[in-house]
Amino acid sequence: MARDDSLDPVDWRILRELQDDASVTNKELAERVGLPTSSCHERVRRLRASGVISGVRAVVDPAALGRGLQAFVAVQLRPHRRELVESFTAAVLALPEVLAFYTVSGPDDFFVHVAVRDSAALHRLIVDHLTTRPEVGHAQTHLIFDRPVVAPVRPIPVETLPGDRRLRHG
Repeated sequence: MARDDSLDPVDWRILRELQDDASVTNKELAERVGLPTSSCHERVRRLRASGVISGVRAVVDPAALGRGLQAFVAVQLRPHRRELVESFTAAVLALPEVLAFYTVSGPDDFFVHVAVRDSAALHRLIVDHLTTRPEVGHAQTHLIFDRPVVAPVRPIPVETLPGDRRLRHG
């Protein structure tokens, strides 16, 4: 996998453009970043091969499909045993309301991002599918009021001497 400091400024321009619109054609991308199309194609291929670009997918708006209420459900398991974690994970990922599943540290073990039609559907999901599981010790719901504000991955500034404004990208 490539490291942040192994990417040059052109790689970062490519990543910025693709994070904004991954459906752009290679020809258009090459024009935007100032490369010949073959060079641009090779760089994108290298970014994919190294794992920097891990996938390209459509962003679907759950509200447009009638699932206008989203929430994070913070879940604590009791007891912590591998087979319980594995069965809980599989059961949760099988639920059609689940958009994402995060293993976290701190007082909670997992954050489950869900999208449902309304508060009654959220209540049914929690009561019928989460808290009824014997390994769930506690679940706490956090409603999401707005769409996420997502920032693109950008280069991290290099540790610099005072007055040096270089960025780490190559």
